[in-house]
Amino acid sequence: MAQTAQLRRIDSIVSDAQRVFALQRKAYLAHPYPSLDERKQNLTKLEKMIIASVDELAAAVMKDFGHRCPEETKLLEIFTSVDGIRHTLKKLPRWMRPQRRSVSVLFATGRNRVVPQPKGVVGIVAPWNYPLFLTISPLTSALAAGNRVMIKMASASQTLCRLLHEKLSAVLPEEVVAILPGVQAADFSTLPYDHLVFTGSADAGRTVMRSAAENLTPVTLELGGKSPTIVCDDFDLDEAASRILYAKFVNAGQTCAGVKRIYVQRKISDRFTEAMAMQASRLKMGWGWDDPDVSMGPLISEQALRELETAVSLALEQGARCITGGRRHPTLSGHFYEPTILVDAKQDMDIVQQEVFGPIVTIIPFDSDEEALTLAADCPFALNASIWTRDLSRGRGLAEKLPGGTAVINNTPYTFGIGETPWGGSGESGFGRTHGQLGLLELVETHHVHWDKGGYAQDIWWSPYDQEKREAGEALVTDLFGKEGGSALLKMMRYRRLMKR
Repeated sequence: MAQTAQLRRIDSIVSDAQRVFALQRKAYLAHPYPSLDERKQNLTKLEKMIIASVDELAAAVMKDFGHRCPEETKLLEIFTSVDGIRHTLKKLPRWMRPQRRSVSVLFATGRNRVVPQPKGVVGIVAPWNYPLFLTISPLTSALAAGNRVMIKMASASQTLCRLLHEKLSAVLPEEVVAILPGVQAADFSTLPYDHLVFTGSADAGRTVMRSAAENLTPVTLELGGKSPTIVCDDFDLDEAASRILYAKFVNAGQTCAGVKRIYVQRKISDRFTEAMAMQASRLKMGWGWDDPDVSMGPLISEQALRELETAVSLALEQGARCITGGRRHPTLSGHFYEPTILVDAKQDMDIVQQEVFGPIVTIIPFDSDEEALTLAADCPFALNASIWTRDLSRGRGLAEKLPGGTAVINNTPYTFGIGETPWGGSGESGFGRTHGQLGLLELVETHHVHWDKGGYAQDIWWSPYDQEKREAGEALVTDLFGKEGGSALLKMMRYRRLMKR
């Protein structure tokens, strides 16, 4: 009987998602083009709701996640969310302005305009590691574009999910925004959205993409990373180690943008490794909500911890060497894994090639910039990277040749939180962009309007055809695109007689 009740509950959740989708589709069809003021009002309501609920939202994130200190939660989740909304509000009038497009002389009587329009109903699947920001950021873009929005949050974020459901329902109607507690990603992604935004693992992304393909739903996929960092011999070792330490071990290493692979110029490799190991060993672990000195908390679950243990065990079997960490915390109860640094890893090892979501990093030496680029690019993931050098010309040269969506010089890969910039990757890291103008344009239908000012009875390529038109058409191609110089406009004047008849 318990199994029957569970199946009924699942059926109820799925049918509720279908009900909400039908409601939003009907609302969109009745009012497909909300005004700029309506969009700004929706964003303003979202912003005010977040600001009024800062402590509640932070507490919900910490309860679900189990370890973050309040300050880190507010900065990484709430500040970035509000900052993105405010930037979008500021730029929205320009981003949504229709744009003229020029025409070639062959179509001189025509005029073009590109008008951004809403797509319709947008689905958002948010992850558990930054559950608030990675819900609010795509929601901001979707509302700014004028879409209706359905949201599925991770099962590990249900406290936050229920709170957001309550708070959003109080300021925006269900036919505009709906959060669906309990629905599974596989069921959620089968609905015929006009666009689907998914953030999560590569394997889950493939499943979502297959579901979306049934309805030819376009998708934006942000699927994690194996982010490399390149440390050049002209950068201060302690400073680089301190900054990279944060980029690696923030959120207990459970960050898609976090540093996963460190490539260090060989002449400084030993000293840099020592600096990293020393600083990593000083990180205090514990429960962040009641101890301001805690820098790293537990993993999300026992399963995540076991996967980490398996990955490290395999790396050691394949020849890597652990110089610090490499085990569960010996005294703390919970899913605590010590900050871990591996050396002697080879480029083809699983620990170098596959994403490991936790506090583990490899350090590999390089001899030349060309080798560093080759090593950094030799990975199926391509989300972001960082370079550390005092020579900014050298840094830009390296950054512009690295694959992926973002490369940062002399700072950690934090740009996923900047509302002005796009975010996304390629390869196993997915495709498409979120945040900023490019993230907004992902969720906009680019509508082209063309009109003819008139002046001619027909175009030269119109039927019925005859010998004169055939000869004129061949001559036109030769005149316009041949080697002979001269004004294209003057050449077109020769054919006005055919176009007027």
